Amino acid sequence: MASDAQSAAILLNPADDVAVARRRIATNESAGVYDVVASQLIPRGHKIALRPISKGAELRKFGQVIGVATQDIQPGSHVHLHNLAMVESHAQHHFSTEIDEVGMVDPAERRTFMGYDRGAGGVGTRNFIGVLTTVNCSATVSRYVADHFNRMGGLEGFGNVDGVVALTHGLGCAVSTKTEGYLYLTRVIQGYARHPNFGGVIMVGLGCETNQIQPILEHYKLEEGERFRTLTIQGMGGTRKTIDAACGMIKEMLPSVNSAVRTEQPLSGLKVALECGGSDGYSGVTANPALGYASDLIVQNGGTTCLAETPEIYGAEHLLTRRAVRPEVAQKLLDRIAWWRDYTERNGAELNNNPSYGNKQGGLTTILEKSLGAVAKGGSMPLKAVYEYGEIIAANGFVFMDTPGYDPVAVTGQVAGGCNVVCFTTGRGSVSGWKPAPTIKIATNTEMYEHMREDMDIDTGGIATGAETIEEAGSKIFEHVIATASGKKTVSELYDYGDNEFVPWQVGAIT
Repeated sequence: MASDAQSAAILLNPADDVAVARRRIATNESAGVYDVVASQLIPRGHKIALRPISKGAELRKFGQVIGVATQDIQPGSHVHLHNLAMVESHAQHHFSTEIDEVGMVDPAERRTFMGYDRGAGGVGTRNFIGVLTTVNCSATVSRYVADHFNRMGGLEGFGNVDGVVALTHGLGCAVSTKTEGYLYLTRVIQGYARHPNFGGVIMVGLGCETNQIQPILEHYKLEEGERFRTLTIQGMGGTRKTIDAACGMIKEMLPSVNSAVRTEQPLSGLKVALECGGSDGYSGVTANPALGYASDLIVQNGGTTCLAETPEIYGAEHLLTRRAVRPEVAQKLLDRIAWWRDYTERNGAELNNNPSYGNKQGGLTTILEKSLGAVAKGGSMPLKAVYEYGEIIAANGFVFMDTPGYDPVAVTGQVAGGCNVVCFTTGRGSVSGWKPAPTIKIATNTEMYEHMREDMDIDTGGIATGAETIEEAGSKIFEHVIATASGKKTVSELYDYGDNEFVPWQVGAIT
């Protein structure tokens, strides 16, 4: 950051046309950058113009174009929706030009965590039992099963089991088995069935739905056994019999699931979802770059981090293609961007439908601005792979997964891919959790952190005030990730949140 820590505004890049208000800047108050004085009130996290900008001219933040001026803008003016508009991204793409693996830690020196070794299934950071549903029609039964153990004493004597999670959704029927939506749903279900944070799983169907259990088992080579069982309501003879049978299956699993012990594991067993939601003008200044620094530390120690939300890297994808380890990895990312252009067009939308209302209230004006801040979560390490929605993440290092920008859907895909910890940055105060993966909430500003302290794990607002550096905050996040992976409960877990965020991506016609 180029501006003094005591200045009212932050200059992020010398090429920028705007600075970001550290706090509310009053009319006629100095911004502390280039002798600019505010000509009107500038809300905290919002942008103040640093130089004259002519109508139709491109405007830069982060050293990159974030939009075009819709009217002449004078120094000291508030820059936002009333005078800045979206411009089509025409960033030049270079493939595989920035792929140095700087700072990789010698294998003998790498950090470890205490996790559950599931053998070929990976390493768990939690020890849940999952109740997976193939269709909405089996949701009620599955919740009754989970409640029996979580709220009616069914886990008494099994203190090493973190709980029983009912993974319910609104899909599973009235959809063609040849559609993307069906593929995504089955891919997510099998990913959760394999997830290392589950010590056991049962899969519950109705019986007559399109999304049949047997084709899922056959296609994804899932085999029933001691810790994976299936049943249908119609096959069992009704809801009550199914609840009793499912509870019986879990009771049989409990002794072996409870016997699991944490052992020292390399960070290669760690897969961390990098997510943001309820973003604001500080997100790309504080929490996101701090999480990016933590992401680099995780990768340098042998772990994997996964960036997602394709619509929220639009306009910043050129920063990722440069880091792709091979040209075909970069091209796959651009192919997903092209898919999104077509998808939004045929659905009467556009990629700039995002930012959301709350994002705009927090100071974000265009998707280009939001994307440039969001991509900072991915740090600086080489991009090893690009995955489609819900695909199992096989590569170690920094990777990308194609998902929507809607947080529940995005993280559901990442967890299906194997992510066993979620890092979630927020400026407005998102409060979600994603069982079975523990979710670390990272606040972008101290005001919101203090206001919603019971729902936030980490405050990175000190970066904006100058009390903390990006590197210090990033190191703090890194240590928190290791502690969480080793069993430290997040605030979401302390309140037992995270049962309702399983939201597979619904794509295509429901007939």
